[in-house]
This record gives sequence, structure tokens and C-alpha cells, in this order.
Amino acid sequence: MPLARARSVGLVGLTGHVIEVEAHLAQGLPSFTLVGLPDAALSEARDRIRAAIVNAGERFPAQRITVGLSPASLPKRGSGYDLALACCVLAGAGALPPGSLDGLFLLGELGLDGRVRPVRGVLPAVLAAADAGMARVVVAEANAEEAGLVPGVEVTPVRTLARTLALLRGSTADVDAAGPDDVPPVCPAPDPSTAGGSRLPSARDDLDLADVLGQVEARAALEVAAAGGHHVFLLGPPGVGKTMLAERLPGILPPLSREAALEVTAVHSVAGTLPDGRPLVEEPPFCSPHHTATVAALVGGGSRLARPGAVSLAHRGVLFLDESPEFGSRALDALRQPLESGEVVLARADGTVRFPASCALVLAANPCPCAQATGEEGTCTCTSLARRRYLGRLSGPLLDRVDLQVRLRPPSRVDLRADRDQAESSATVRGRVSAARERAGARLAGTPWRLNSQVPARELRRRFAPAAPALRLVEDATRRGRLTARGVDRVLRVAWTLADLRGRPSPAVDEVAEALALRSARGAGVAA
Repeated sequence: MPLARARSVGLVGLTGHVIEVEAHLAQGLPSFTLVGLPDAALSEARDRIRAAIVNAGERFPAQRITVGLSPASLPKRGSGYDLALACCVLAGAGALPPGSLDGLFLLGELGLDGRVRPVRGVLPAVLAAADAGMARVVVAEANAEEAGLVPGVEVTPVRTLARTLALLRGSTADVDAAGPDDVPPVCPAPDPSTAGGSRLPSARDDLDLADVLGQVEARAALEVAAAGGHHVFLLGPPGVGKTMLAERLPGILPPLSREAALEVTAVHSVAGTLPDGRPLVEEPPFCSPHHTATVAALVGGGSRLARPGAVSLAHRGVLFLDESPEFGSRALDALRQPLESGEVVLARADGTVRFPASCALVLAANPCPCAQATGEEGTCTCTSLARRRYLGRLSGPLLDRVDLQVRLRPPSRVDLRADRDQAESSATVRGRVSAARERAGARLAGTPWRLNSQVPARELRRRFAPAAPALRLVEDATRRGRLTARGVDRVLRVAWTLADLRGRPSPAVDEVAEALALRSARGAGVAA
């Protein structure tokens, strides 16, 4: 049969699109034409699959081969179509039984020796295949565990093209040139009842909140941030524990739910940052880019089709910007829209992509350029104008989106000694955070929100407004110019989180007053 069809998946951001691969073999001078808006990596597939087919012990058809990728208007990128292209060409040449490619998705890059290599974005690709009603997927052996996360899909892992062809011909013989392929043909998905429900050992488990001594207020603010998903600004001289606090924030967050774990895994799969041996990201991620990061590195970007940035890699986790005034102002201000909407929308020449970006932002800064380590009055050599210019690099609109602004001061020896026995472990704090999130989840049941930081302003005023005495505090702060309209909403969200941590049905005057104090950076002189 001179015409054959196979199916693969193309990704635009995190959205998978079913791609139909058609190969037509005709008489004429031997040639290979690939159509359907392929990029450079995909255009080179003709040479990869030719060498792979020959090294798999097959005969490459000496005919005029035309391969089309449909829909033709959708740009195709990457080398993940190699396996489908090779099988489709061989099926068109009559080397595979008729119907052997029906109901099958093929994903994988081919090496010149015929090995099937892993590709990025397998999880969202298999999810798209499942949504299209396909029950069987063939992937590289290294991608099998990731593909097996999708329930209801039979995953067939292969190591070489020769093994793939043998399976399509119905043979169970060992034909791998690279060694015995003793992987079972079906890779079962993990049990949904356990995935994401328990916290596996992590490399961050040695970072305990009890290690940060002498910063009682900052540890309390971190607990509030974890319970409600709020953003934090830590201001203080070097050595007071700003970085230590930020690094320990993921340790007091609850494990990711099954749904959240799949979202996070999909982002890291597309970015190619999945940890080795852990196909499912079950704990909140922590991303800390260097202060030289560009706009594209922070929010995502690319010349033709955008890729996820740090704010998306930190989805459902923590994005930490240490020495935040040293970041470029354009890069920092580019975070304003993702912090508000919880997603990044990037338009490029090849299309528009959306990446999730719902994370807790932690900003850390020194109070001035000289950053005296002692933090004592009189030791700073900076003028008041230099201090204002330094902190002025953090724009008012950006800080207006930060719920908790905390001033850290160097602890005394007495503070360190007294706090040594009182500092609570991350496990203890995580228990309270989980309980507070459960209370918020019960209150927000039936809505699209799960955290207090996600509740829109309209719903805060209509359904979740505190009692009149508590509201008067916010109104007074607004009248005096201490709060913007957005600041009012964020104070109310923090007040609800404080109430959840204390087991109260709604915020009272104490919670609103404390939320206002946390908003004002404890006298840090930062914009509210």
C-alpha cells in the first residue's frame, strides 16, 4: 500500500494536539519531502530515520516519499515525531502489516543507530492522546514511567526501532541490537489513591525551620504565607536569615495533590527539568534564579514558540528572588501580571501559549547598597537618597502585590539563646498549615478557589467580608493613604488566613490589625 498513516502529538505550550502523519510512496527518483510547517530539528528527521531504518536491519524505500503532518497550519517542533515518521514510511512500503498503526500513538526521537531516545513533554502529550480516545502509546523506555502517570492508557516502552517494528508485527522475539529488552510491554500507572497523598523523602528535608533562630516574627509570617499562598518581602541586612527562611518555605507546604502534581510535572516535562528517577513531582517546587536573569528567563519566552520560565517552573511552589533590587526592573515588572492572574500568556510568531504560574513569591533585599552585616545604627555609610534609590528599584506596583512585608533585624545573643528551645520544626508548622488549608478549602468548597490568596476582590466583599469593627480598621488605613484598593483586598485575604490558622470562623479585629502590621513591613519604610 503506497499510503500509510500514523499518529503522534505536537505541543504548543502545555496543550497537546493530535498530529496525523501521512506517508505517500510513489515511483520516481528517490527523494524525501516533509511538509506541514516543520522546524529545523524536524526537517532533519529525514536523515535520522533513514540511518535508523538501515541500522535496524530494514530496507529504506528507494522511492519518491512525501510525508505530510496534519493539521498543516500548526507549526511542528522537535524530534519527537521521528518514531511515527519511520513507522509510517515502512508501513507505506509494505514492511508492516496493514492496520498495525491503527489506534496507536508514537512518540520518540531516533538515533542514527536505531535507538529510541526520550523527548520532552511526554506527560502533556499522553494526556492529549487520552483525551483523543487513544488507548495505546509507544514511547521511549526512559519516558515510560512519566507516560504511565496517565490513567487508562496502555504504555508500551521501547528501546530501539527494531523492537518497535517487532511489536507492530506481533513478534515477541528479542531483536534489540542494543541489548535484551526485558521491559514489560505495559507500564501501569501509579495508584491514584496514593500518588500525591504522602510526602516522599526529599533532598530538602534537611532544611528545617527550627534552624532559623532569633526571627520569631519572620517565621510566623512564613507560616501565614504557606497557609494562604501569600507573597512575602523580607527586608534586612546580610546574615539575618532571609535566604534560610525562603529555602525552608517549601518544607512547611503540604504535599501536592494528585491534580496539582500532574500540573507541575507537565510544566517540568516540557521544560526538560524533571528530576532523575522521579517522573511525578509530588512536592512543591523551589526555583531561585540568579539576579542576572532576563525577562524570558523569569516569565518564559523564545524566538518562535515560548518556553516556560522560572515563574512557571515554580508553579504550586516557591519562586525566590534573592537580592531582588539587583534584578532588572523590566524583569521584575514582568512578574506583575502573572502574580495577579496565576498564569503567563506569551504571544510569539508561531502562536500563543499559556503556562500556569500560581506560586508564592519571596523577595529578599538588603536595606541599602552597602548592606552592613551588623545592621546597627550608625554603621551604614549610605545616604538616605542612596537607600531610597536602592529600594526604589522595586516598583510600587510590584510591592503592592506582595501581601506580607517583614523587616528582619539582627538577633541578639539573648534572642538566639531564648529561641533555641522555642523554635518549632518544619513538620510541626506544616501540620498547622495543612489544617488551615483544610478550613479554607471547606469554606471555599463549590468555588474554583482553594487558597485565600486566590479569592477575587468582588467575592471578598460580597461573601467573605469581616464584621464591621474589623472593616473599620481597613477603611481608616485607606483614608490615611496607607493602603491602595488592591492593598485592602490583600489585607483581608491575610486576615482570613490568620483566622484559619487560629481556628476562628471569620477574621476579627485582631486578625485584621495583624494583617495590616504584616503589610507595613514592621516599619521598613516600604510602600504599602
